[in-house]
Amino acid sequence: MASSLTQKTNRFAAVFLNIKQNKLFESIVVAVILFSALMIGAKTYNIPPNLLTMIVWLDYAITVFFLIEISIRFFAETRKIAFFKSGWNIFDTIIVVVSLIPIEDSELALVGRLIRIFRVLRMVSVIPELRTLLNSLLRALPQLGYVALLMFIIVYIYAAVGTTFASVNKTLWGDIAISMLTLFRIMTFEDWTDVMYETMAVYPLSWIFYISFIFLNAFAFLNMLIGIVVNVMEKENAEQWQREHAGETTIQDLSDQIEELKQLITKQK
Repeated sequence: MASSLTQKTNRFAAVFLNIKQNKLFESIVVAVILFSALMIGAKTYNIPPNLLTMIVWLDYAITVFFLIEISIRFFAETRKIAFFKSGWNIFDTIIVVVSLIPIEDSELALVGRLIRIFRVLRMVSVIPELRTLLNSLLRALPQLGYVALLMFIIVYIYAAVGTTFASVNKTLWGDIAISMLTLFRIMTFEDWTDVMYETMAVYPLSWIFYISFIFLNAFAFLNMLIGIVVNVMEKENAEQWQREHAGETTIQDLSDQIEELKQLITKQK
């Protein structure tokens, strides 16, 4: 009896799993998420009341669609508890459930609008490549933190040196905090040459200060940050490939096993 019930449950889950893994279904989900994002943007314009009413009804329809979609993903799991072991599934469920609460005309209307904005983030949970990218970025944060700390030390040292330019322009170099803001402006290449030429009029060799700072922060540290993220992404992709192909036996492995068996049989004879 229990075995029969388990088989029925597995068949039931298999039906929803086929729907979940269907490329057309995934494309429809992505299209609806994008359309939902466009509607959020449309509400920021002054639009006629009739069109606004239509957008509200479309928003209700999208919420119902998301409820159906999350239900399909839930029933596709053979072990339902496994669904909630994924942080992205929990995030999607919270977004969908809160979207069902009618709070648009209450004091919590702002929360309702924020929830609808966060629905765009469901794109990450739907597209595996985006999940891999975000997971890689999160895993790289500890290493990025050390690079950011080193960058802060360099910026602080240069800011301390930059305060010597206070006699040229106190607005840009008046104290170390203002100097750090000015250096941040230079890092973004926002009219940094104007700042450099202004100080070069008084200190001709000050170009060394700017060029060395840009080289360290805009080039060396930026490439270092990119290298860390790329390295973590490669590891994440390799681990994901291993998870997806775990337990698979290649043709070469089978050939090697058959050859070993032949050798054992030959030795026994």
